[in-house]
Amino acid sequence: MITRRTFTAALSLTGLAALGGVSPLRLIERAMAQSASDIKKPVSLPDMALGPADAAVTITEFAAATCPHCAAFNREVFPKIQSEYIDTGKVRYVFREFPLNLKDAACSMLARRIAKDDSGKYFAVVDVMFKQQDQLVEKTTETLKLIGRQAGLSAQAVEDCLKDQALLELISADRKYASEVLKVGGTPTFFINSEVIVGEASFEEFDKRIKSQLKS
Repeated sequence: MITRRTFTAALSLTGLAALGGVSPLRLIERAMAQSASDIKKPVSLPDMALGPADAAVTITEFAAATCPHCAAFNREVFPKIQSEYIDTGKVRYVFREFPLNLKDAACSMLARRIAKDDSGKYFAVVDVMFKQQDQLVEKTTETLKLIGRQAGLSAQAVEDCLKDQALLELISADRKYASEVLKVGGTPTFFINSEVIVGEASFEEFDKRIKSQLKS
């Protein structure tokens, strides 16, 4: 399994070994990242994305499986963005892992292992994990094995996945990049092209920002 020593050592590179989710009071910032190319750049792992690569607007989400605000967004806002903008080809949506703890890292590793290079499958696994967030928090290994079995993996295959130090290091490297270069400090954090939203926001807020970007 992932060892606390290994993951803490990886996170120590960022100076953010102990992070919590973004405040439920919701902070929305109008800020610019260093450059759009910084945001678009996949670092260690290939991006998991829905929507056309040449869409006028790209939304990049940084999230963690055990973050309740991320789960609320996935449940209440993302389906509307998907039907209104992703499925209609207006928006490309990129999901990137920003683990806050060992449980998040384990979830990210299993989602990557199940999906491989299939973005649609990856988003489906992430959706299942958010819907089973309480169980993942309380009984992480057991729930991951259940999710793995539903995806056709044996319990041993799940255990082997969670021992994959090379994959853990890639996830940690991408988290380090997000923290140091993009200044991501918690979850969820969204970039709409290069405009930032930190924390929970309504569909109406995303709708307004997306339409503004489509007009520009």
